[in-house]
Amino acid sequence: MNDQAESLRRLMDNKNGMCDTKVISVISGKGGVGKSNFSINFSLGLSRAGFRVLLFDLDIGMANVDILMGMTSKYNIVDMIENELTIWDIIEKGPGNVSFISGGSGFSQLFKLSERKLERFVTQLETLKQHYDYIIFDMGAGISEDSLQFILSGNEAIMVTTPEPTSITDAYAMLKYINNQVITIKCSLIVNRTETEKEGKVTGENFQRVVKQFLQKEITYLGSIPNDNTVKKAVRSQLPFLLLDPKAKSSRAVELIVQEFIGEQREQKSNSDFNLFVQRIKSFFSLK
Repeated sequence: MNDQAESLRRLMDNKNGMCDTKVISVISGKGGVGKSNFSINFSLGLSRAGFRVLLFDLDIGMANVDILMGMTSKYNIVDMIENELTIWDIIEKGPGNVSFISGGSGFSQLFKLSERKLERFVTQLETLKQHYDYIIFDMGAGISEDSLQFILSGNEAIMVTTPEPTSITDAYAMLKYINNQVITIKCSLIVNRTETEKEGKVTGENFQRVVKQFLQKEITYLGSIPNDNTVKKAVRSQLPFLLLDPKAKSSRAVELIVQEFIGEQREQKSNSDFNLFVQRIKSFFSLK
């Protein structure tokens, strides 16, 4: 197991040189909007664009990334904590060369660990620096004090919603809660399950306008994903829809979102700071 972990670490060292790691949280105001499905296909799209991606399932109690990818994880984050494995021992290779970590149903235990175990958890996170271009946190629906710390510690958050009024309302409420915190981070918006491209664009523009008016915050609209039967087939087949049918409307939409996201990253020309992410996590856990 240690040999396998070391091989994976060397492989990531040799790919695309060494650059800093950016942490992105994928969030939603309510469940059932397709957040995890988006996280998987978005990660796959970034990987296909040449980036090294680690998808980290932080959907506490409802971890399902491995199931949606048709994978069986040998270990999860709980195993790392309880059995003192390294983080490299629990990283799995998924479809399309996307690395992933399974959350495990008992991940909520993380916030009740002893100081020694918490220190070890954060130390393991630190070893990921520069081995990946992007770490994607698939967060649980809604928000809690615990999940909030991971969201605020990262570089950016991507909100997934649908055009449904309840979904929009919950997304706005969550964004308002995040915006009220001391730390502000860049936020982007994805509108999922749209009937037309126009519906997604109108929903996105309306959301942007309300957020700017009442929260004095800019939010980037990255695009929409149509209500495509391919997505349902992919879930049943336990395969990312980007791989099941690359020519499907949903797949093309994700490809465009990835291009828009990459373009936004280049335009910002902002340096990610993985050390700052680690420092914020340590501060939350009151670790030195």
